[in-house]
Amino acid sequence: MNSLLENVARVAAIGVGATATMDLWLLLLQRLGVPTLNFAMIGRWVGHWRSGVFAHDAIAAARPVRGELAIGWLIHYATGIAFATLLISVVGMAWTEAPTAAPALGIGLVTVLAPWLVMQPAMGAGIASARTKSPAQNRVRSLANHAIFGLGLYLAAFVIAHAITLFNTH
Repeated sequence: MNSLLENVARVAAIGVGATATMDLWLLLLQRLGVPTLNFAMIGRWVGHWRSGVFAHDAIAAARPVRGELAIGWLIHYATGIAFATLLISVVGMAWTEAPTAAPALGIGLVTVLAPWLVMQPAMGAGIASARTKSPAQNRVRSLANHAIFGLGLYLAAFVIAHAITLFNTH
């Protein structure tokens, strides 16, 4: 039986691994000339919360916030851990010992609702990028990014489960 601390560490590692998988995907897209999210804008959005400002007409036009890039990356990884926690709360901790792809991909796709319904409207892009120059393209890109995140949930859980098995057999 795993301790609570071991379970928390495993879920956090799955979230970090999934987020890193998404980041590798975003890096590939950037190298191919595809625009991706600027994490400083997430930091700027969150940074304005302490002033009571939760929504912007255009986040890029909002006053910059000290440390916004670092804040953005921190929020990005904390969100990945939160989404991994969501997955485990739905499928149970036993899934981490023998992970399967379907629940991870399903949760990954469901998580696209967060940017579509919260982040994008609050940052001035409208619901599901409706106020952008190419909403359909942005929606497809968001779905792909979150599918990759879901794949990352599975891959991270798989690698961690096998690493623990190897460690425990030696």
